[in-house]
Amino acid sequence: MKAWIIKEISDLTHNFEPLILANIDDPILSDYEILIKVHACGVCHTEIDEIEGRAMPSFLPIVPGHQIVGEVVEVGKVVTKFKIGDRVGAGWIYFACGKCDYCKKGLENLCEDFKATGKDASGGYAEYFKIHEDFAFFIPENFTYEESAPLFCAGAIGYRALKLAKLENGQNIGLVGFGASGHIVLKIIKYLYPDSKVLVFSRTEKERNLAKKLGAYWTGDFDEEPPEKINSAIDTTPVWKPPFLILKYLKPSGRLIINAIRKEEIDKEELLKIDYSRDLWLEKEIKSVANITRNDISEFLSLASKIPIKPEIEIYEFKDANKALNDIKNRKIKGAKVLKIY
Repeated sequence: MKAWIIKEISDLTHNFEPLILANIDDPILSDYEILIKVHACGVCHTEIDEIEGRAMPSFLPIVPGHQIVGEVVEVGKVVTKFKIGDRVGAGWIYFACGKCDYCKKGLENLCEDFKATGKDASGGYAEYFKIHEDFAFFIPENFTYEESAPLFCAGAIGYRALKLAKLENGQNIGLVGFGASGHIVLKIIKYLYPDSKVLVFSRTEKERNLAKKLGAYWTGDFDEEPPEKINSAIDTTPVWKPPFLILKYLKPSGRLIINAIRKEEIDKEELLKIDYSRDLWLEKEIKSVANITRNDISEFLSLASKIPIKPEIEIYEFKDANKALNDIKNRKIKGAKVLKIY
């Protein structure tokens, strides 16, 4: 099959074509796995973290991609959940042991044996993809393949971040960065917390305009002071400076949720500018989002279908995988980017 592979760690600042198109062996199924003919795969900043070595792949070469949707074309001998022809998808969670204390508590995202799609197992920038039936999900009927791809990471992990933010209806929330995940989270907030004000911090006019279009109460750059303080904030940026800037706008007991698998290199001079009494005093909290659970994906897909949430998408042809990654690296973002694979 044809697949885009990460062959070596490199810097997108200098290497504009880090992915190599290759012919590799078709996946071979175990008894509990399904084979998916991939129709679309979302493009995520995490792929850049893998390419640049911040989220180091378990092996090289590897096929990246973890927002995978398509059609079941083959099933293992004992598969019962799916049949040939089903529309299915998979996200960042490729495997968790199901036996450890974390898994038993519903925190399989913290499992020591957690395996990530496209990082610890080959992912969806390919014609075919295989996964254990227990880690695949039905796609809601009211979504196309291209619309549903971002739901499996940008949407689901944004949903997890929103749960961790513990927002109450009527409270203010800040979205720091406004890419694939942020624009979906705004739509969730408007539905679940209709009386809450959403304040969006973004450095690009394109993102701020999209936020206004989707109903943000206020938009501004990271260093612009908002008209009101916020009860919680969700940071989806790949760098350190924005969340540091936003801490001072949190109300007492406010929560900052950092929704990123990895952050780019920290500027230590910026870190030293944190003022304890201004930025962290009065029981403010900082919490990270680590991976994702199957329950997050299931709950979010059901909610997205009910609302329904239609993500803003930019579609790239399969041949343009490197262009999609470079556009994310250079902040040419409006909604979510999706690789079309047929």
